[in-house]
Amino acid sequence: MPMTSDTTERGLERLICTMLTGSPCDPVPAGSVIAEPTAPYGGFGYICGNPSDYDREYCVDLAQLRTFLHATQPKVAEALNLLEDGPVRRRFLARLQGEISRRGTIHVLRNGIKDGPHSIDLFYGTPSPGNVKAKIHYEANRFSITRQLCYSRDETQLALDLGLFINGLPIATFELKNSLTKQTVADAVQQYKRDRDQREKLFEFGRCIVHFAVDDHEVRFCTHLKGKAS
Repeated sequence: MPMTSDTTERGLERLICTMLTGSPCDPVPAGSVIAEPTAPYGGFGYICGNPSDYDREYCVDLAQLRTFLHATQPKVAEALNLLEDGPVRRRFLARLQGEISRRGTIHVLRNGIKDGPHSIDLFYGTPSPGNVKAKIHYEANRFSITRQLCYSRDETQLALDLGLFINGLPIATFELKNSLTKQTVADAVQQYKRDRDQREKLFEFGRCIVHFAVDDHEVRFCTHLKGKAS
């Protein structure tokens, strides 16, 4: 039988994820084993995120953040008790959220944060030649993409087509359209203006670096959502 093409938005989601990760990143049950990159990142080797791992209150992918910290700063990760939903973890996540709200995600990724006695790195840059430890840390960075990201703290049915993360911190969102279903990038733009409330933590200025409106022919982007003025 001849193969049929998926011309829906979901088909475009699966295509983008497959290009980045080697997998369509179809939804998996909560609590599944965390995916690992198939190759060094840089066009390929991204990781499939699980929407159930996204903490809507603190705007982080807890599984990716926890895995990154345990791999690179195990003593800090243990002290922060990231495996248990308790006051220690919540205090750290609130601190992280506050620093991002004040300084922006780029600053936090570049400089890390302090939480009590702990200095916490949240990203490792390109290592200098011959620095073995820095190379190990650099390769532990986790770039992930999540489909159908439920983001709203008040309405769990509100979801983005795609969210892009670095070490569990969201850096980009995507709304996808397919002209074969009579919708274009202009419809995605209107969706951001009309339906994506900038008062949501995920959409506040400085948290995500960019918001993409995409169809199969064109890409537009916005760095500061302002409702109709976006």
